[in-house]
Amino acid sequence: MTPLQAPAAPAPSVVRRLGARARRDSGVRLAAGSTLWLSLLLVTWWWVTGGGIGQLGGWATGLQSVGRLTGLGAAVLLLAQVVLMARVPVLEQAFGQDELARLHRIVGFTSFNLMLAHIVTITWGYASGSVTATPRTLWDLVVNYPGMLLATAATLCLVMVVVTSIRAARRRLRYESWHLLHLYAYLGVGLAIPHQLWTGADFTSSTGRQVFWWSAWAGAAASVLVWRVGLPVWRNLRHDLRVAAVVPEGHGIVSVHLTGRDLHRLPVEAGQFFTWRFHGRPGWTRANPYSLSAAPDGRSLRITVQDVGDGSGAAAGLAVGSRAWIEGPYGRLSPRARGRHKVLMIGAGVGITPLRALAEGLEYAPGEAVLLHRTSSAPLFVDELTALSHDRGLVVWGLPGRRRAPDSWLGDGVRAATDLAALRSWVPDVAERDVYLCGPRAWTDLVLRDLRAAGVPEHHIHLENFGW
Repeated sequence: MTPLQAPAAPAPSVVRRLGARARRDSGVRLAAGSTLWLSLLLVTWWWVTGGGIGQLGGWATGLQSVGRLTGLGAAVLLLAQVVLMARVPVLEQAFGQDELARLHRIVGFTSFNLMLAHIVTITWGYASGSVTATPRTLWDLVVNYPGMLLATAATLCLVMVVVTSIRAARRRLRYESWHLLHLYAYLGVGLAIPHQLWTGADFTSSTGRQVFWWSAWAGAAASVLVWRVGLPVWRNLRHDLRVAAVVPEGHGIVSVHLTGRDLHRLPVEAGQFFTWRFHGRPGWTRANPYSLSAAPDGRSLRITVQDVGDGSGAAAGLAVGSRAWIEGPYGRLSPRARGRHKVLMIGAGVGITPLRALAEGLEYAPGEAVLLHRTSSAPLFVDELTALSHDRGLVVWGLPGRRRAPDSWLGDGVRAATDLAALRSWVPDVAERDVYLCGPRAWTDLVLRDLRAAGVPEHHIHLENFGW
């Protein structure tokens, strides 16, 4: 363990960059949120001006009116969740992957619930409010109305995606299987278009509405085609990443070193991650997310992979020269998120990998950067962290041992009354730092508890959970 050192004053250029990035990202978040809410208000206004409120006076007409409103809301949110996970760079940079995934989950479940409400209320309303007539009416709608068979297929696709996204179901699936099933959401969205544009008066009753909906659908489709398909293809053809070496780091852990063309043009920062596919191994079409474990230097990249049984074990057998296919970079656990001069990095196990890259890639004076690393086995990157401590003044605290209690994030080798007391002892000015946190979700939840108790503002905590 290394004692804290008095930090030197940061360079003015660093201060200016931190402020400019923060303002730009804040503006993107504001614009994105405003666009979504304004879209919901607009379709609600169309519902009101179309007699939606007046129709609530009757039972059957009221059900139909509620069905129209929930359908409109579901359609807007369905497109929003597609855009949220389309890997649009400006959104990735402003929100970060963990926050986008959280928002995608909220928007997705809300959209799905509204879709179910739309199906029930619109069918019940068309059945003149009769419960017994509703099944027959549903059959008639599906069979005889244009686009309804496709809408039924779309609903089944989205049901499958939502069911497999429930945490209990996700734990039973391999990451690769879940990822493949999740792609059916795009099919569901695509199959829903004909129903909405052929049978929905709220979609087609005016030129303005048609322009709005076609533009929204085209924008969502373009975001997927450009950022999830086109950009990865272009980057991989341009950079031609190849495995240069596979180096054992510990039990079940290897570092994969990669080289390629023009890597100085790859817009990646320390702490970010890619999804990786390696040619020449079984199941190479399935992608896995791995963070960089060294700061990119424009000539090579390095990832460090632990065998956790989801295809990651194949990394140890990669042949030199194997081609790597990447998507990314993703994530906001990077210098971009930084808003303060002093930083604290906290990682558990293999969660040290992006923090190791950050410790190398961040600008800081001696004592401004502190790293806490908890591990129950041999720690990673000991020599590299020692060199960073000696050369750049990185302060490293190793926290070895098994967790001392189920509600503790510290190892049993730590002697302190509480986790919070230990944190404040090691980093007395923790409330004045940006905090980068990476580890399994249950563990990071415990760390977050103490960071908040120590007074760290929420917007200065930058989190990335591994696992899924």
